[in-house]
Amino acid sequence: MIKFSLHPQLAESTLDLGPLPLSEARINNDSRFPWIILIPRGKGLVGLHDLGTGDLQVMMLEIRDMSRLLVEAYSPDRINVGALGNIVPQLHVHVIARFETDPVWPNPVWGAGSPVPYDEESPELGKIRDAFKNYTSV
Repeated sequence: MIKFSLHPQLAESTLDLGPLPLSEARINNDSRFPWIILIPRGKGLVGLHDLGTGDLQVMMLEIRDMSRLLVEAYSPDRINVGALGNIVPQLHVHVIARFETDPVWPNPVWGAGSPVPYDEESPELGKIRDAFKNYTSV
């Protein structure tokens, strides 16, 4: 079995959310945006093209499910999905709830101001964790 290892930058900038069938789900530690990052467990994965057909199908289902989770929990104006990898080479997919009222709308979230980390007691952090727990227990 391949031991999963999280890239140090992802470990530093995210909070654990929980496991999915293929990926580790994490919360981007920026309370300005409800933002889930999916990191498939596997060695040497850089892009979606590195996934086998079965894993790619599971990845797409996980992206869909986390998009639905954010829609149900937050009713955003838009869900953005991206797998950039320009800074962190490990394959990871961003699923971000966007609102016309968010601080950088309609611009991309990357490089827009400084992140505002969650307080561990934050109701918003609890909201996304509860939504994930409820979603994955069904």
